[in-house]
Amino acid sequence: MRKQPKIGCIGDLLVEFVCGSKNGHHRRPDTYTGPYPSGAAGIFIDQAAQMGGRCIFVGGVGDDAFGDVVMERLGAHGVDLSLINRVKGVPTGTAFVSYNDDGSRDFVYNILLSAAAHFSGDAQTITALAGFRPDIMHVSGSALGDAKMGASVLAVCEALHAKGVKISFDPNVRKELIGNPAYFASVKRMMAMAAIFLPSETDVETLFPGTDFEDVASTLFAGGAEIVVLKKGEHGCEGMTRDGDSAAFPAHAVTAIDPTGAGDCFCATFVTLMASGAFDFRGALQRANAAGALAVTKVGPMEGNSTLAAVEALIARPS
Repeated sequence: MRKQPKIGCIGDLLVEFVCGSKNGHHRRPDTYTGPYPSGAAGIFIDQAAQMGGRCIFVGGVGDDAFGDVVMERLGAHGVDLSLINRVKGVPTGTAFVSYNDDGSRDFVYNILLSAAAHFSGDAQTITALAGFRPDIMHVSGSALGDAKMGASVLAVCEALHAKGVKISFDPNVRKELIGNPAYFASVKRMMAMAAIFLPSETDVETLFPGTDFEDVASTLFAGGAEIVVLKKGEHGCEGMTRDGDSAAFPAHAVTAIDPTGAGDCFCATFVTLMASGAFDFRGALQRANAAGALAVTKVGPMEGNSTLAAVEALIARPS
């Protein structure tokens, strides 16, 4: 049965600036473009809304121009902003990214001293989310790198999980953001709750060294997960369900301009379409794969977010 899925998300909201040339590592004067609305969780919820989800977000931004950039983008796509805290006197989080010829990226973040972690996992927030009745509550592991933010995320997710809300988790390991001594313990707590687990190849290498995808999926299924999907970047994706379904798709041939946010866009598309009932596992995975491809074709982490019509058009395009 098709429905408008209710998607919740909690985590980081930022603006991002992109360096105009490669291989500078932020160590020489250059021109940067931005501010682009960003944050792994912010990219996710914007894409979920564009995929037809009824969306709500828990996070924090400053009461400044950068906060306006984020709020205006999410609001324009219909995200419920009522649980986003506008913090006076504290700046909106920022990220500066510089690309290198080998495909690597160098980030400089201001999250720990920003408004990004200024949201609460208190009873009032949990009650508001429970009243929204999300079909899925999504978390990106980047939100666990800060101890304060991570504690709020875990409090909310554990309370909702106990109420029967399904949790979607993208571990999204960002070594630049790990300032929380309990980070990996927090990741394990999230994995134990996750009905849908959405790692990248790098995440698997970090969290399950020397373990192949099938064994990772078996481990997660034994812990209660229903779906495990592996994001493989330029090599596409593959996924498995606890019921034995599996599917894999090669990457679409597109011109990659800016890969930041592609994984978040992929996750949002998959989760939202699965929750809608409009697509089966294979159909949702195919469209998530296409959405991830579209995401890399524009500069800016959220600029490549897409509608379902755009995704269908890419799938229909002759290879």
